[in-house]
Amino acid sequence: MNLLDPRARFSQPDGEGSVQVQLDPRDEIKGAKVIAVYGKGGIGKSTTSSNLSAAFSKLGHRVLQIGCDPKHDSTFTLTKKLIPTVIDVLEGVEFHAEELRPEDYMFEGYNGVMCVEAGGPPAGTGCGGYVVGQTVKLLKQHHLLEDTDVVIFDVLGDVVCGGFAAPLQHAERAVVVAANDFDSIFAMNRIVAAIGAKAKNYNVRLAGVIANRSAATDEIDRFSEAIGMKRLAHFRDVDAIRRSRLKKCTLFEMEPSPEVIAAQQEYLRLAQVLWDGVEPVEARPMKDRDIFDFLGFE
Repeated sequence: MNLLDPRARFSQPDGEGSVQVQLDPRDEIKGAKVIAVYGKGGIGKSTTSSNLSAAFSKLGHRVLQIGCDPKHDSTFTLTKKLIPTVIDVLEGVEFHAEELRPEDYMFEGYNGVMCVEAGGPPAGTGCGGYVVGQTVKLLKQHHLLEDTDVVIFDVLGDVVCGGFAAPLQHAERAVVVAANDFDSIFAMNRIVAAIGAKAKNYNVRLAGVIANRSAATDEIDRFSEAIGMKRLAHFRDVDAIRRSRLKKCTLFEMEPSPEVIAAQQEYLRLAQVLWDGVEPVEARPMKDRDIFDFLGFE
């Protein structure tokens, strides 16, 4: 094998039992910081992603957010509506991608953030990884990644197959959103394992955890210290954040109050930290039985 051949690093499976489709090097995203946001279902990934996109835009960066969930609600607080998905518009032209225009599937949101919803196949009929791959190919064909500084992938739920992990093939850094509770930390442990598997063959590295919807972070911090991870930010269980979703807007559009301003400043700080570059962490995920014992509350 010629190790100088760019295809060589994609020749090994990403993990034991892996049967997933590997990334074609021609589909790599170049020139932009690419961040993948993961976490347990319902933990606030879309809220986190949208507010982080808004924060990056506030710092003067050109941002693209890609929602990777069949329910396609990642970007609605940015655009104020549910936008058509890439799969929907491709189906409308019988998957002749050459017939699409960028305005068919890309929409401008708050403060110039560009928004795309990848969508997904009907339940039980396909792979989310295919959808993500087609979305990136379409963006590259229309040269829409060339003028982008930051790309944020907002990924659905827990990582249980290669399809859910597909954005990790494109990302430079992955962050995990978690609350200070058993279920989200348990899910985070599995996600950390998936990121580690992808890191063997791709450029993605784990940046750390974002504590969300939590007054305290003691269990997140205890777990992070045990596996060699770090906390990047902390967003408390603030009612204004919940209400911003109901109002279909970002936190930066809410009426200012001490708690809103504090959350805005934390998002701006996190965006700056990620822009400046986060040193990757070499986390060591626990076995399921070990984490069950570790997180046993008295």
